[in-house]
Order: sequence, then structure tokens, then C-alpha cells
Amino acid sequence: MGATRETGSDAPGEARFLARLALLAVLGSLLVLVLALGEGGLMVLGAGLLGVVLCAAGVWWFVAHRGLLRVIGALLVFLAPAGVVVLFAYQGLWLTALILVLCWGVALTCARAALRRSRPERPQVATAAARPARPVLIMNPKSGGGKVGRFGLVERAEELGARVILLDPGAPADVAELARRAVADGADLLGVAGGDGTQALVAAVAADHDLPFLVISAGTRNHLAMDLGLDRDDPSRCLDALTDGEELRIDLGDVSGRAFVNTVSFGVYADVVQRPEYRDDKAGTALSLMPDLLVGEGVRRLDSLVDGAPLADQQALLVSNNPYFSPDEISGTGRRPRLDDGELGVLGIRVEDAAQAADLAVRGSQSTGLTVLSAHRVEVTVSGPAEADGSPEAAEDAGTDGPPEVAENAGADGSAEEPGTSGAVEIPVAVDGEALRMPIPVVCTLRPGALRVLVPRDRPGVVAPPPAIDWRRILDLAFGRTVRTAPR
Repeated sequence: MGATRETGSDAPGEARFLARLALLAVLGSLLVLVLALGEGGLMVLGAGLLGVVLCAAGVWWFVAHRGLLRVIGALLVFLAPAGVVVLFAYQGLWLTALILVLCWGVALTCARAALRRSRPERPQVATAAARPARPVLIMNPKSGGGKVGRFGLVERAEELGARVILLDPGAPADVAELARRAVADGADLLGVAGGDGTQALVAAVAADHDLPFLVISAGTRNHLAMDLGLDRDDPSRCLDALTDGEELRIDLGDVSGRAFVNTVSFGVYADVVQRPEYRDDKAGTALSLMPDLLVGEGVRRLDSLVDGAPLADQQALLVSNNPYFSPDEISGTGRRPRLDDGELGVLGIRVEDAAQAADLAVRGSQSTGLTVLSAHRVEVTVSGPAEADGSPEAAEDAGTDGPPEVAENAGADGSAEEPGTSGAVEIPVAVDGEALRMPIPVVCTLRPGALRVLVPRDRPGVVAPPPAIDWRRILDLAFGRTVRTAPR
């Protein structure tokens, strides 16, 4: 979000020029292939594609199986790309491959630049903000490996006139209740230095009382801070908003009565983060559980209604507060270009064998294994063996073995019951990375413009994310045809 609108009369001409360069680069790559037909041009394409397919199959076998298949998968992940490189070098095809890669790199770079100039992002509207008189900031000293102490956030905040509530790591606190008490005592701004899960709990209180909310990037990944353009390397800069700030109106997600600022995950990831050992050994825990979650007997499948339309038998489902700019970026590095469009992003994944994994690797968002949607309401249930989650055994496991933050967060805003108390069928849910269990159906909605966020005027993280490639629009731009786009 916060992209800068292109100005000046040369923008359309620049877009046309860049679109033509992109097409020339594509034609150049085709010409290289034609000229190299007799010298292994097709082998370059075939070997490269085979390398991608084998590597994707290797990843699948490594993640979804144990024993010999896992070993074979690991070998394929390393040997497939190495084999392609050796083949190119042995056959003298490395120059052809290098030229093709360069041509495609130029084509994609020019295409994205053309699209950005022809349709610049609508900037987030910021309004002037008065300096808060009684700001209250809740800080978690353990968050982000101790960023609160390392960057002197308590001292800096108090110098700026804020009251700081410092959480005790040894005594779990109800942060939502702390925020409500601060409001009752006259706070005119609430803020959090902590992870996104804690941010969401306090943000809900701020939204309920129509108070400004301050995000301090003291968490581990700071997804919300990233999409607001805040400095994630120096969280003390976020405090500049207290003296020189402006206000943004953004949407706030709701999952069965609990607020979320980034994402709600169902399925494989949500299952993994429930395990108590995940905190100390994320990779090992995931590798240990994945085979049973992906291909084992009684695996969970998710059914959902996305604005009333069915989306069935998914292994994983991610619902985000506004869509990510690229459906291919579902990792922690993905960004949302806006937080005020009033829509949920929906990503569904279903990959059941090596062939489907290869299809996903080759075709990306066009693969049948990846569903990309936007919606205003998502209702999630489960089918088949997942009904066992409502059994007393599953509820007992959830109540005794889950990580400490499950019980803490469930009670923090009163939105989630303790597992096993109502007899309802519950499923694991990861809300902004926090492990919870919620009774089905789990309903995700959005509160458009519900949250007033106070941000510094100087935000170094504000960037214009690259648009998804649309070659039809590139052709229209290159040849001067009318470009029809959906309103933003």
C-alpha cells in the first residue's frame, strides 16, 4: 500500500515503449530458440522443464513421505538442478540457456514496469492527525527476541509522553482486558510493541472505541508493519507517529468474533502450529507431521463457502485481510498492496501427489492445485475423518498439549471457548500465527475501515508492489489499443 501515483504526460508513452520492449524481448527469446534448433535449443527447454518437474516432485516426496522416498526426494531437490547445469555445460548449451534467461528477465522487468506506469496504484488516503494527549502502549519484552529492550522502546515512548504497560513474560496477561482498562482510564490512543497476534487483540479494542492504533514493529515478522510501510529494522522509528503522524483507515478482519490483522490459516499449517514442540523446532516438527497430514489415513480436508460458492476438499486454506498482490506469494515475504479495499483474500491449496506438485511448480497460479479468490464472507467446515476433532480425545489433547499462547489468547477477548467444554466439533485455526481451536463453522468476514492507524509521515517501507503479468494488456499497450481495467 502507499504506492506513489505516476505523474506527468509522459507516463502513457513510457508504458507503450516498455510494453514494446517486453514484446521484443519475448520475440528475441523465440528467435534464439529457432536459431538454436539444430544446436540443442529444444534440449535447453526440455531439460529446464524436466529439471523443474523433478525438483518439484522431489520436494513433494521429501515433505509428504518418510524413509526411502524422503531420501530420494532430498536427492532430487539437489541433483535435478545440478544435472541440468552439467548437461548444459557438457553439451555446450550454457550460452543459449543464459541468453534465454536474460531475454525473459528483460521481458518480465519491462512488462511489469509498463503495467505499473499504465495503471499506477491508487494511493492510500492519509489524513492529518492531532498529537495524542494520553497514549497507552502495551509492550511485550520477549517479542522479536527482545526488541523492546534492545531498541530502548520503553524509555523512548515515555520521553514522548506515553504510558507504557510492560508485560511480564512469567505471568500470562489478558492484553485485550489491559487495553479496555486503559480506555476506561482515559487513553486516547492504544499501541502495541509485539507480535501480530497481540496487535490484533488490542486493535479490536481500539476499533470498538474508535481510537487511533499505533503499530510498533517489535515482533518477529511484523507482517502488518510491513504492509503499512513501517521500518521493521528499527521499531523505535514507529514512535515518531506520536509527534509527527498521520492517520490511515484500514480494514479489520473478524474470524468467529476474534479480530485478525493479517491472515487466518486452516488445514496443514494450523495443524502443525498446534504442537507444543513447534515453538522450539519448527522445521523438525513440520517434517515429522507432514506425511500424516498430507497423505496419511484420516487426513483432514476443508470445505468452505466463499461468498456462497463451494470450495471443497482443500488441504490448506488461507484467508487474508485484503488480498496479497500475487497469489504465488503465500509465504512470509508476500505483501498486500492495500489494506482498505474491503475484501478478503482467499487461497486454497490441494496437492495430493508428485504430479500435482510439479503442475503447481510449472503453472503457478494457473495450476488446478491452487485456487485464488476474493470474497466478503468465508465459512469453513471440515469433511470426512476430520469429524474426529470433536472427539473427547482430540479435545483433551488440545487442552493439555497445546502451546501456552492457545489458552492465553482464547481467553484474551472471550471469543474462543476452551476445547472440550461445549461438545462442538472444533478445528485447529492459526490466527495471525497464534494457535487456536474454534468450533465449526468458522466464519471469516471483514469490518471495512474499522481501524484508525496512526503512522509516521516518513515510512521507509512504502513501496509499489510489482503487478501480476498480463500479456493481453501488454499487447494492448504496445499497439495503442484501449486498455480496459477493472476499477480500483
